[in-house]
Amino acid sequence: MSRIAETFARLRAERQRALIPFVVAGDPDLDTTLEILRTLARVGADLIELGVPFSDPIADGPINQRAAQRALTMGVGLTDVLALVGKARADVRQPVVLLSYYNPILQYGLRRFCIDASSSGVDGVVIPDLPPDESEELLAAARPRKLDTIFLLAPTSTGDRIRFVAERSTGFVYCVSLTGVTGTRDRLPEDIRDLVRRIKSVTPLPVCVGFGISTPDHARQIAEIADGVIVGSAIVSLLETPERRLERLEAFVGDLRRAIDTVQVGEVRPS
Repeated sequence: MSRIAETFARLRAERQRALIPFVVAGDPDLDTTLEILRTLARVGADLIELGVPFSDPIADGPINQRAAQRALTMGVGLTDVLALVGKARADVRQPVVLLSYYNPILQYGLRRFCIDASSSGVDGVVIPDLPPDESEELLAAARPRKLDTIFLLAPTSTGDRIRFVAERSTGFVYCVSLTGVTGTRDRLPEDIRDLVRRIKSVTPLPVCVGFGISTPDHARQIAEIADGVIVGSAIVSLLETPERRLERLEAFVGDLRRAIDTVQVGEVRPS
């Protein structure tokens, strides 16, 4: 059983939902990112999603794009991100999932990436621009290294597509709450409950929801229907301002944690 599967099994037994914060590696620099990872691990993250900087992050809104550009300006690449995860493992016990676009992985070498990622302590990978239909090489390289492959489903996904993506996913299914790019939003889409229900009807995997979750109240609403809550742009935006960065991060993630924990979890699957 992977570390991700073990985490969700524990959370299910404890009747809790997962909090999964996202940050971009190297923003504003690698040393600060290391402190950010330690802070997230200490104040309530169950898993951590770590973005690999890329020059054309097509699924990311302006907040995450700016963060990626700042990291690229510092010269941060995939090799640096893997080394960062390895260094963080001295203090961070939570599963770490890399979000990377496919080109950096191809340039690195797919098999080499899976070997080095696993050796560094990476538990899973999300590749937004790799269709599951074209993922055979990734699956063949990742499976022997026990590296979970996490694919995305969107509100436009058909029933057949949901089944196909779920079959290729391990660890959890990433449910995109809205069409379009990531970013902060004032409200959650009304059809997210139905989307989560449709995904859960065809797979036993945990379903985690991301994109547009911007406030503790949003996090609470998602925790009522899904197994995990992914919060990215709201955290990355907070980190753009250097003053009291870690203190403000700790306070915000603590608020998210408390909001999620107010949900009374019975049966994991929504009605």
